[in-house]
Amino acid sequence: MPSGSLADITERLFPEFAPRVPLATIVATVRQCRHELDAAPEPALPELVERLARQRLNEIAEHPPTRD
Repeated sequence: MPSGSLADITERLFPEFAPRVPLATIVATVRQCRHELDAAPEPALPELVERLARQRLNEIAEHPPTRD
């Protein structure tokens, strides 16, 4: 999966989550999801990464980490 695809995924997710999740967290989540799906078939990766990242970002947005 070309790195541009991760940027494209991040670009699509940013408007949806930017009000509630910082850009750095969106980028890190997309990268982590890509890493976790490393064994998935190449053609399916963009869609799988985006779906997993969206799910994780929804969880983060609903339950933001507490700051001590």
